[in-house]
Parts: sequence; C-alpha cells; structure tokens
Amino acid sequence: MKIAKIHSLGNDFLIIDEKVSGKLEERGSFARKICERHTGVGADGLLLIHIEDKKNSTVHFRVFNADGTEAELSGNGLRCAAAYLYYKEKIESPHIIFNTPAGKRNCELILRDNNFFKIKIEMGVPHLSSKDIPFDDGSVHETIIDYPLTIQGKVYPVTLVNLGNPHCAIFVDHFPARIEWHQIGREIELHPFFPNRINVEFIRVMNRGEIEVFFWERGVGETLSSGSGSCAAAVASILKDQTDKKVSVRTTMGKLTVEWEKDSVYQIGPSQIIFHGEYLV
Repeated sequence: MKIAKIHSLGNDFLIIDEKVSGKLEERGSFARKICERHTGVGADGLLLIHIEDKKNSTVHFRVFNADGTEAELSGNGLRCAAAYLYYKEKIESPHIIFNTPAGKRNCELILRDNNFFKIKIEMGVPHLSSKDIPFDDGSVHETIIDYPLTIQGKVYPVTLVNLGNPHCAIFVDHFPARIEWHQIGREIELHPFFPNRINVEFIRVMNRGEIEVFFWERGVGETLSSGSGSCAAAVASILKDQTDKKVSVRTTMGKLTVEWEKDSVYQIGPSQIIFHGEYLV
C-alpha cells in the first residue's frame, strides 16, 4: 500500500490516496494499527483523500486520530494533504477545495521549496453557542467565555470554540508542569459536559500579536502543534480582547499565523514531506 508521511510543525500524519490504494475497510482499526509508533509507522493521525474533480481541484478529505476515532477536521492535516498533492503533482492549481465532514475548506499554496510547503487554509466561521460546540451543562449558552469548569475540585475558566471541531481554551500566566497539564487535558477531553469529547489548548498571551500554546488533542494526547487548535486559541484570545485579529501562534516546533478576517478564520503555516513508500499490510 502506497503511503506518505508529512508533518506540520511536528504534528505528523500518514496519508493514503484511496484512488491509488483502494478504499480501506475498518478505517478506525487500520488507523490505530498504522499510527502505532512501535509496531506501525507512527503518527498523530491518518489522512484519507481522493481527488473528486481534478479540473476544479476538489478533493475528498477524512482524518482519523491515532486512537482510531474520526475527527471532523484538522487544520494541520489539511495543510499536509495539500503539500502531498502538490509534491506528487496530482493538482496543478495553487487553489484546492477540500470536502471534509465539517464542510468545504479552501486552500492556497503560498510557497514551495522542494519538499517544504507554506500553505494558507480557510478554517471557516467560528461557532460559539453551546449547541454548536457541543456543550451540555443543562443550560443554553450563546457564547461560553470564562465558564467555571471544575476539574478535581479546582475551577478553570474555559472559553469554548468550534471551528469544524470542538475546542476548549484555558489561559495561563505560566504553563503547569507537563504531567499536570496532561492530566487536566485528559480530564477535560472526557468531561461529561462534552458529549463528543473536546480538544484542549493551554494559552499564554505574550502580547496583542502573539500567543504561546500547548495542545492536548482529542483521541491523540499531546501534540507538538495543531492547526485547528492554533486557530481556536487565537479566536478565544480575540474574544477575550487579549489580542488583535491577526495573531502569531507559537507552538513547540515553530509558529503559525492566524487571522480572523470578516467572518472566516485563516491560518498560514508550513508542511513538509518526510517520506513516501510502501506499507506492508
């Protein structure tokens, strides 16, 4: 089976073109197997794509987490998928339309240097109501900003955003010890108020143009970066008037740029092809 491995600031994905390899059965269990870092190839997630209309550059896109669950969307995954399509010369246009479970997402190639790509992705309109997150504490909320969420007897003010997938933002002056924020992230991900589970971002505001973020991803755990998580962190910062509408997001492996322009949120960041080869099923 032909596969490639791609990363965006350390958030790594395996990608399979189902037009070439054929449609997979039991995609979730296959994702768990191939993403396992000791007995598989190893990755944070599996991307499944196929070109629907080459003339109009439309591509079908699905993403599965390392635990086999399917996510609605992945910002880094979209950039990685675009990089793969350009590297393999499957798409000629600098613009791609991805059809995802969360809807259409537009992509634009900004720069290419051999196997390194800089790509802009439209992440869509942020949804903020409890119904859209989804979040269920028994009440209806139009927005959820600094909601007092109790974890292990401690109250954390959280801000919730949905950008095709759900996110919970926690603002900190100083990042807790790694083992502590892992525990907090895991418990929030699985909290009963979040029926579809949730991604968690720990955010330190540097100034009005820059934030630093640690990521706990639903179905994965800690990741070195997250495209949709970076966008959600930026949106939460803007909603709380902590930053302007164009934000540099500092991740463990480097920076992304996020801009909330009119209604939609956009991200610009890198992706790099690591290898392509054959997976022996």
